[in-house]
Amino acid sequence: MKLSSTMQKVILHWGEMGTRWGVNRSVAQIHALLFLLEKPLTADELTDTLKIARSNVSTSLKELQGWGLVRLVHVLGDRKDHFEALGEPWDMFMIIVEERRKREIEPTLSVLREAVAMEKDDKDTPMEIKQRITEMLAFIEEVNGWYADIRRLPSATLRTLMRMGAKIARFIPSGRKSKDNTDI
Repeated sequence: MKLSSTMQKVILHWGEMGTRWGVNRSVAQIHALLFLLEKPLTADELTDTLKIARSNVSTSLKELQGWGLVRLVHVLGDRKDHFEALGEPWDMFMIIVEERRKREIEPTLSVLREAVAMEKDDKDTPMEIKQRITEMLAFIEEVNGWYADIRRLPSATLRTLMRMGAKIARFIPSGRKSKDNTDI
């Protein structure tokens, strides 16, 4: 399969962004190609198109399936496994956010909870440091709780909230001022 220059640009950039997010470049490039195409591809087609080792393609597909971003599909008359990406950007975004929460936020919460539990017997750590750890735990728990609440909303509601942006703050009576001294 020949890729257009536009497709190449997006796939290469997706791979670069993947490495910045802690995702293997090949995983991100395979995901980009499958997302851009409207038809499922075999592992061999991915290997040939992206010039990636077959073993790397297999490993990358397993990772993408584990995240729920790519699924195995069967094509009538073809015994090979084919793969396709989720077609809806919103669904893809929500899956990525949830996976990152599991991989980054949950372990951080565990460590902070353990640290707070240790504080009672810890005579060496200054009280100010203990307080900062407790405040960080409270903040991350609050963000995690907010995410759980938001995650339950229908996607149409979430999209409306996003489009509203900071305008939604007008409905919250707080009496506080923002950095530029305007009401929040």
